[in-house]
Amino acid sequence: MKKSRFKVGDRVSVLDEDFSGKIVRIHNDIVTVETEDGFELEFSINTLIKIDGRAFESEIFTSKSTQQVIAEKEGFKKRQPKPVKPKERNQAVFEVDLHIHELTKSTKGMTKHDMLNLQLDTAKRQLEFAIQKRIQKLVFIHGIGDGVLKLELQYLFDRYENVKHYDANYQKYGLGATEVYIYQNVKPN
Repeated sequence: MKKSRFKVGDRVSVLDEDFSGKIVRIHNDIVTVETEDGFELEFSINTLIKIDGRAFESEIFTSKSTQQVIAEKEGFKKRQPKPVKPKERNQAVFEVDLHIHELTKSTKGMTKHDMLNLQLDTAKRQLEFAIQKRIQKLVFIHGIGDGVLKLELQYLFDRYENVKHYDANYQKYGLGATEVYIYQNVKPN
């Protein structure tokens, strides 16, 4: 049996967790750690680091790299959101809701193909209108569904040289919208 680099009473930190504690039991490669809150949790011996100043030696970590891991773990800060420019924050977004109930009073007598064509015709008409009126951003709300409308919209947008499209803001629209950016320096056909 190989000699463990840990012993009962050692203070350790867990590599992929945000807590540390004291070793209370060692059984084979499973170490029971009592957290500072008094909970006993079991971990694989390979996921622990001594924090008493003497870092363990292994093929993976040197003393210096272990200290770097601990410093990174302690120094991890939440990434700050990218500040939004005032111009972009107040910029009005032209939204086009392509849900079928928004486009027609009744779908009675319409096939799925008819509904899809109505949605695509509306999208094309609104896109042409935005290009003509020099509106830079549009959001087409298509919903999630089976993804047929979204794919057809992407095919439509790809036919325009001056249009770039991508998923719209997830926080605001979820997965059911596509944002379109129109480059205004390109002349429409």
